[in-house]
Amino acid sequence: TLYDTYYSFPPARDYPDNTMFPGLGGATQPAAAGGAAAAEPAPAKDGDSLINLCDMLDKPLSYARNENQSYPLGNLFIGDSRLGMQSDADEQLIIHLTFQEFVKVKSIKFSEWNMGSNPDMNPVTVHIHINRNNLGFEDIEDVDPAQTITLTTADLQEISDAIDLYYVKFQRVKSLTFFIEENAGADITAIGGLQIMGRTVATTNMNDFKKQG
Repeated sequence: TLYDTYYSFPPARDYPDNTMFPGLGGATQPAAAGGAAAAEPAPAKDGDSLINLCDMLDKPLSYARNENQSYPLGNLFIGDSRLGMQSDADEQLIIHLTFQEFVKVKSIKFSEWNMGSNPDMNPVTVHIHINRNNLGFEDIEDVDPAQTITLTTADLQEISDAIDLYYVKFQRVKSLTFFIEENAGADITAIGGLQIMGRTVATTNMNDFKKQG
């Protein structure tokens, strides 16, 4: 996120030759040859607080493989575990989430389906890949994940804390791919909800810099 810096210019009479402009901290700078110096934007900063990064998903570029069309990916984000997501042909699921911008991911929170009414459908082994596009069942097992987590029934309860990730590996994330390899024993996997907690990453928009001279 870029923060614009606005300067308050004293009256022109304070500058006899009318070529001086205030800079940072009230200092003055001579105009560049051929025109006035353009102020550079303030350095970009990372987000200061943790947010649910699911609000920043690029939905057209996010998808799931082997999802039940009656319980699709989008249901994970509506806040009702009765309308969560289910797999289709078997227990395995691939969930690919693309963000609108680069983010830092701190933790994730999977929630149980329908308030825990079908614990055998809970996801158990989840492999997490970073910035990998177009992974399918034919090749995802051949790619080393950034992290693998093993979920327990307690982890999936609504009141449970999110699971911290290897934060150093998740500093510049544009997409996450979750491969749910195993569940608790049922023929299909069901998930009530998903939250991804983290921060935005400072980026620089070069259009904010003006050519001088």
